[in-house]
Amino acid sequence: MASPHPDRQPIAVRCAVITVSDTRSPDTDRSGQAIQQLLQSAGHQVAEYALVKDDPTPIQAQIKHLCQRSDLDAVILNGGTGIAPRDTTYDAVEQLLEKTLPGFGEIFRWLSYQEIGSRAIASRAVAGVCQGKLIFSLPGSSNAVTLAMEKLILPELMHLVKQVRGQ
Repeated sequence: MASPHPDRQPIAVRCAVITVSDTRSPDTDRSGQAIQQLLQSAGHQVAEYALVKDDPTPIQAQIKHLCQRSDLDAVILNGGTGIAPRDTTYDAVEQLLEKTLPGFGEIFRWLSYQEIGSRAIASRAVAGVCQGKLIFSLPGSSNAVTLAMEKLILPELMHLVKQVRGQ
């Protein structure tokens, strides 16, 4: 039987998970592990996982490489979104975005404020589109990653991928 809402057909979104960190390893990367587990639990695929040093050149090289892949729909980064001298992810990602989703960062900071108070202003979480791929850049905190995934990314991921595809 055909669905009464064909635009609501579930699709498995193919994602890459990138942790930006100078100190984490695959074994200590709780935030990257959480993103992968949450994606897989929601029926999505993790096609790539990588750790990248918090430096704009390798961050941008990794994103550009992933955006060339036809088997990916979204890239979710975590780490390096604050304002410390080594936090360069926002700057690297923002330069590559062709379209931004300002509501993502705004709502993320509002939700974060509910949990951590005024410290949320230091987050430079950002999302947008690069070469037909959704890009989400989250803080490295496991709590922040879980918040963004559960409240914002997972509820809208399929819809946003369909929009990017023009469906």
